[in-house]
Amino acid sequence: MSGPPRLIAREARARPAADGASRRRPLLEPCDTARSGGQLPRLLAGPPAHGGAETFEQHLARLGHLPRRCPEDIVEMVHQAGLRGRGGSGFPVGRKMAAVADRGGDPLVVVNAAESEPASMKDRLLLRLRPQLLLDGAAVAAAATGAGQAVIYLHSGDDVLASALETALLERTSTPFDDPTFRVAYGPPKFVAGESSAIVSFLEGGLAKPRHAHRSSTSGVDGRPTLIQNAETAAHLALIGRGGPDWFRQAGTSRWPGSVLVTLTGAVASPGQVLELSGPRPTSDLLTDAGRLDRPPQAVLLGGYGGAWVEGERAWDVPIYPDMLADRHLPFGCGLLAVLPHGHCGIAETARLLTYLADESAQQCGACMFGLPRLAETMQRLAAGQASRAELRRFTRRSDSIVGRGACGHPDGAVAMAASALDTFAGDVALHLTGRPCPPHARRGLFPIPSHCPTWR
Repeated sequence: MSGPPRLIAREARARPAADGASRRRPLLEPCDTARSGGQLPRLLAGPPAHGGAETFEQHLARLGHLPRRCPEDIVEMVHQAGLRGRGGSGFPVGRKMAAVADRGGDPLVVVNAAESEPASMKDRLLLRLRPQLLLDGAAVAAAATGAGQAVIYLHSGDDVLASALETALLERTSTPFDDPTFRVAYGPPKFVAGESSAIVSFLEGGLAKPRHAHRSSTSGVDGRPTLIQNAETAAHLALIGRGGPDWFRQAGTSRWPGSVLVTLTGAVASPGQVLELSGPRPTSDLLTDAGRLDRPPQAVLLGGYGGAWVEGERAWDVPIYPDMLADRHLPFGCGLLAVLPHGHCGIAETARLLTYLADESAQQCGACMFGLPRLAETMQRLAAGQASRAELRRFTRRSDSIVGRGACGHPDGAVAMAASALDTFAGDVALHLTGRPCPPHARRGLFPIPSHCPTWR
């Protein structure tokens, strides 16, 4: 394609001017090569972070142009690579591509760059430093599915990321690989607004709220078959399009090929640091090398705010990689490893997170709309030493009644995280049930929550 890129104007509900309340905290540097898992980084390779986004010219000089391939060859290549979606579910990308391509009609590609987890930084880092990888990945997905248009979807209110993306689009003035028509959409900065069916609803002109029983690959935006992949997945497509499946499988495991991105937060040396792992590494390696810890912490939260708490001693030797965690019935989710230090109240931290998740409800399903606030209230009372054993029993019954009754997985994740806290911090639970809360300094907030969101302290 020659000439300026085909960039459709922003959505009518374009991003508002960012203010101090909605602006996200600055992104931190990615890991260096020595901490990337024994091999050179892939997604995070390139110019140093202090230089900002890699330009299109630098991108091509480093990686070269994407080679042309027919749609069937691209789909087969992604099948052979074994790429799984990096958005949390881990669904095979090749199968999604094939479903969209086989549906016919007027397919659409969506790159979901709206990283809703407040503590996760991986997709934001890619968008800030390697936006051309995301756009290349969208182009590969469009070529595979026959889509003429690709939407890049991100939350409103972050001018740094929006500027990096729009600059990258304007730089794509010449590439022999046919770009789709790119469109940028800015959804609301809400937790559930990054869920795939919520994105479909928003792109159709509705509210960014999840839908029941939605399969976008067969009937997505305006009934069109729609391929939705997150930013990290799209970046992998850009590299598979150049290196091929055998190269891609040189990293990762046989069940989960390719590198993965992990964010460290909490009581670590640099909260928000993103690591690229080319294979499984014990939690102890990551937390001693990158986190600068010399002993197991009190606990870690794996997989995001809808993930699971794990006692520090137990987690210390657990290998961090999606399939390895799944073998232990632990979530990888968004790749978050959040560290809770000794002397910090895990019940109080859980109350903060549960209060945030309850406030982020789409307010359309009773289980989430009414159930999560009640759970958050009980967790707050427990942390303050005011809850009774009867309340805790009602907490468990209410949790059981919520699971599986929402339009999306938001309430299920919140319930799972809260349930894991009661187990992991059983000692604190017993103490608080006797009317003895932890001291105020042990209840201070540790994990990031957007400043415009109400929380409990």
